Amino acid sequence: MAISYNTISFLFIIVVLLLVPINHSLNSDDLVSELTILRARSTTSVIHLSNILLIRMLLVPVPRPFTLLVFFDSQKLHSDSEISLPTLKNEFLILTSSFHANNPANNNKLFFFEIEFQESRASFALFGVKSLPHGCLVSPFATDFERDSSQMESSDFSRHAESMAEFVEAKSKHTVGPIHRPGFISKKQKMSIIAQALILSLFLLKKIVSGNTLLHNKNTWMVGSIFVYFFSVSGTMYNIINKIPIAMVDTDDPGKLVYFYDGSGMQLGAEGFTIGFFYTIFGLLLAFITRVLVHEKNRNIQRLVMFLAIFVSFRAVKKVFTCITGNLGLVIYMGELFG
Repeated sequence: MAISYNTISFLFIIVVLLLVPINHSLNSDDLVSELTILRARSTTSVIHLSNILLIRMLLVPVPRPFTLLVFFDSQKLHSDSEISLPTLKNEFLILTSSFHANNPANNNKLFFFEIEFQESRASFALFGVKSLPHGCLVSPFATDFERDSSQMESSDFSRHAESMAEFVEAKSKHTVGPIHRPGFISKKQKMSIIAQALILSLFLLKKIVSGNTLLHNKNTWMVGSIFVYFFSVSGTMYNIINKIPIAMVDTDDPGKLVYFYDGSGMQLGAEGFTIGFFYTIFGLLLAFITRVLVHEKNRNIQRLVMFLAIFVSFRAVKKVFTCITGNLGLVIYMGELFG
């Protein structure tokens, strides 16, 4: 994204160029101390570079005792998805934090800066920035920031913080080290989750001791056993292990789905679920007759329920045999099976 300057920017450049050869009396140690304080005040360890601060750097005699890495930013262009300035700025912050984490003893040799275009257009012009995204590395011997600095190419932004680190190491004697990206959950969030888990564990422990949990409820175990029974007789584990599809397209009629494989040695997922459903009905009726119906004192009700259970069980077993017959050589569609 191209940027433009105004007349004031060029007047500022002229004043700076006139001041630089006149006075080189600024002490570099004082400037390093000032930059260290500014970095400590920044929550990201990135120093906001203003026009005045840039003048102070220009008035320090070369070679300076530090190197500058500058990221050029513009709030007005943050909404432009093509250049992705917010993402690149965040990667620049990750690069900064990684350098300080890997080089705690040498962090005064390389300072990280950001410049806002709306605030420091003259500084942009002094660096010769024509478009964004842009970044540059200013060596300690640089007197002309546009001519003597190393400019970041588009490839230096391609892999974000990693490629920026390679640029710094290639253009200077500094070693960035491995990139440390922040975790999905921050330390404060982790501490909050741990604290909540400890509080909930106390309530859970109290319920376990008092026997007031779902695991102490017999209905939970009853429902769980039914699910285990269903998935056992339906061949679900076989389907998962062998990645068996639920159905397949009929080769003779692409508009239909075949739910039962024509031939032995193979079954589709729908076949297993269907047979498992029939088996489960039969098993539940058998459990109902042997565990519940025997407590009914009315013989007529017992006989009626018994006849209904036998009829339903017979139909379920018949459907199972129909499925087996289809698997041995008869293609069966879902509508025909339940019809």
